[in-house]
Amino acid sequence: MFIDRAKIWVRAGDGGDGAATFRREAHVPRGGPDGGDGGRGGSIYLRVDAGQTALIDYRYKHHFRAEAGGRGTGSKRHGRAGRDLELAVPPGTAIFSEPDTELLADLIQAGQRFMIARGGRGGLGNVHFATSTHRAPRHAQKGEPGEERWVRLELRLIADVGLVGLPNAGKSTLLAAATAARPKIANYPFTTLEPNLGVIEMGAYLDGDERRPRIADVPGLIEGASAGAGLGHAFLRHVERTRILAHVVDLAARDPEADFATLREELRLHDPTLLEKPTLVVANKMDLPEAAARLEEFRCARADEGLEVVAASAERGDGVAEFVAALAERLPDASVLAHPPEMPGVVVHRFDTSAEGYAVEREDGAFRVRGRRIERLAAQTNFDNEESAERFQRDLARLGIEKELRRAGVEAGDTVRIGAQELEWDRDPWG
Repeated sequence: MFIDRAKIWVRAGDGGDGAATFRREAHVPRGGPDGGDGGRGGSIYLRVDAGQTALIDYRYKHHFRAEAGGRGTGSKRHGRAGRDLELAVPPGTAIFSEPDTELLADLIQAGQRFMIARGGRGGLGNVHFATSTHRAPRHAQKGEPGEERWVRLELRLIADVGLVGLPNAGKSTLLAAATAARPKIANYPFTTLEPNLGVIEMGAYLDGDERRPRIADVPGLIEGASAGAGLGHAFLRHVERTRILAHVVDLAARDPEADFATLREELRLHDPTLLEKPTLVVANKMDLPEAAARLEEFRCARADEGLEVVAASAERGDGVAEFVAALAERLPDASVLAHPPEMPGVVVHRFDTSAEGYAVEREDGAFRVRGRRIERLAAQTNFDNEESAERFQRDLARLGIEKELRRAGVEAGDTVRIGAQELEWDRDPWG
């Protein structure tokens, strides 16, 4: 089964907790703090594997978790960093966040990597919090939680030529005739239920031509496909990256002109730029008398539109060489063909306005404080440790959040939420 969409949950590793320990050696009184830092949590990456052509690895497994960092220990020993996790995806995989469907990355080139979830930072040990006036701190940071999220993976095949047409137009037969691909072929509509890929050995048709373009056969389109009708709507995106579109038309059908118009309209409704791609029209099934009788009229109509028509009988192999020759004229040279038909993959970088700032808002009868920095501080605070809780209280005052909460109307007994923490406000907060 061809899997070209998948939804997965990823959770990077948590950072390890910092240690709150003190040096203990014979004849060394009051040795001072020596707690080591926690290790960084493992991150999760998506990496393009040129050997993959579908998202089959994610058909049954949808949850992935990276390793957590190790805890710090005494004698200033740091915890071990968690191992990163790499997930392989085929070239042409786009990654969208869920449920807001924002594009995070579009990965095309082999070996390209994208960090989909960042591992949490390790907590600092108490050795970092010693000062000239506070020489025995019992405060150490907890590890930062790793990022977690749902994402949708969406594959768009990277092919040089895309075969499009209505059901039973003969696309799969043409693919089989021009390449070594062996798609399922039968004389009824919707035989093709998933895209098929093949490689044209140009040298077998044109002496000295070493190019090997990839050609994709996309399941048949019907009227309304761009709006979700039939089978083709799920695969229209697979022709977006092609260099050339080959429109395959059954000239023995009841109304080839209407079929061609339907095909062009569905492509336009899906993405108007598809009509701007170099286009070749294949008039298929020329072994049938009714098709041969319509060829000249059909060719003249396409000539008025600036489109070349190649007559073929994919069933008998007639016209395949002419089809390949016409593609050869439109394809770039071997040096260009060796690279994907689009620009190198894209990773979207967005400026995070909440990284340093914060916002206070009401939420279900409570107060919610949002902001990357303060949420990280809350996650790394051990509120069971009085010294750590007091330090967090001072951070609230230092960052201006305590003042903002009072301005918003917080009162003793109110709940304040910061990240995953729920805290009860007191006149002397958390004191």
